[in-house]
Amino acid sequence: MPDIPLKEEEKQKLEVIINLLDRKITNGEAAKKLRLSIRHIQRLKLEVRKHGVEALVHHLKGKPSNHKLNQIVKGEALSLIEEKYSDFHPTLASEKLEEYHNLYINPETLRLWMIEKMLWKGRKQRKIHYHAWRERKDYFGDLEQFDGSYHFWFEDRLLDEYGNPKEVCLLASIDDATGKVTHALFDFNEGVVAVFNFWKAYVLTLGKPLSIYLDKFSTYKLNHKSAVDNSDLMTQFQKAMKLLDIQVINANSPEAKGRVERLFGTLQDRLVKELRLAGISTIKDGNKFLKDIFIPKFNNRFSVIPAKDGNVHRQLTQQEKRNLKSIFSVKSTRRVNSDYTIQFKNHFYQLEEIQPATIRTKEKILVEEHLDETIHFRFKEHYLKCFILPKRPRKILRQPAILTTHPLNWKPPPDHPWRSFKFSIKRG
Repeated sequence: MPDIPLKEEEKQKLEVIINLLDRKITNGEAAKKLRLSIRHIQRLKLEVRKHGVEALVHHLKGKPSNHKLNQIVKGEALSLIEEKYSDFHPTLASEKLEEYHNLYINPETLRLWMIEKMLWKGRKQRKIHYHAWRERKDYFGDLEQFDGSYHFWFEDRLLDEYGNPKEVCLLASIDDATGKVTHALFDFNEGVVAVFNFWKAYVLTLGKPLSIYLDKFSTYKLNHKSAVDNSDLMTQFQKAMKLLDIQVINANSPEAKGRVERLFGTLQDRLVKELRLAGISTIKDGNKFLKDIFIPKFNNRFSVIPAKDGNVHRQLTQQEKRNLKSIFSVKSTRRVNSDYTIQFKNHFYQLEEIQPATIRTKEKILVEEHLDETIHFRFKEHYLKCFILPKRPRKILRQPAILTTHPLNWKPPPDHPWRSFKFSIKRG
């Protein structure tokens, strides 16, 4: 028998068959030891007699696989990667080769090719840190994890005033039950206005989720020991969510909202490259690309089936729809000056004489800055009539006592109850 390198299990099998050929054991004993049928043992015995050790070795051992891709395909794939996808990881590169070049190559095969060509560096296994596992929510819309990520999403295609690459913020929410990206939006920052624009578009499209899980960034929660009990310290975001009856849950660490954190890790790789391939360099085009192309494709690939069928998003009521501009407005308070002006952001606003509610000086007024950048003054559910003054008003010695629903020199008509009232004099 020729000297053929055998695996350990092949050596054990050969030893059993040799003992069988030497009649040291029976067919039944050999079948038991090798966990094969007696008919199979008989076939092996005949093959070993005829071909020797080669009968126990797979006939393709040492030969190229029937499924091995030819060198032409390998060379074409690696050339494309060098030219267009040099910083893509193997999985994403495999997807793009199939999508744009009709070349399907298993990501693991491509990984080995890229390592061999020094286009990819194998990574060491990450050190695993313990964290308590939390079961997903049951229904779509039960819990939305929300956060923002500053990154050079458009690389060097979007520049600041100094000609440097501009960092912008991507706001995104991911559903806890399904892993779907429910909404995503590029903006210049993670401020109140940007967040309000995000959630206004969200509730108009999908409805109101039961709860939102986010971090303790100042936009969402004041990090003050008395913030829970003192309603005056609630942030603009908390006030808006309270009006919509959406529970706000604040995470104590980034790991607690790991689903959205991992999402941004994936997007900072995939989305940046997708935007590059699409040639997108503006926030407006980026938001359209997110909505129409990227998010549907991303969800189709990475979302999961929820534990229970159903959608627990609640639709906006008619009153909420009417008040939506007010709900998603930045609110503050001011007092009415003695000349019935209100000072706000270096401007003076003069209240008109006739108002839908009675206004006195020093009255506290709610100021609403709507998302369309208009300013509105509100008192007891009424919006006040006013106009902006070109400059600071001069002090006036005499002012009207109040502003009300009619002119101050108004006289009641002859049939008014005041005129028809008669005094009765009691005589002793």
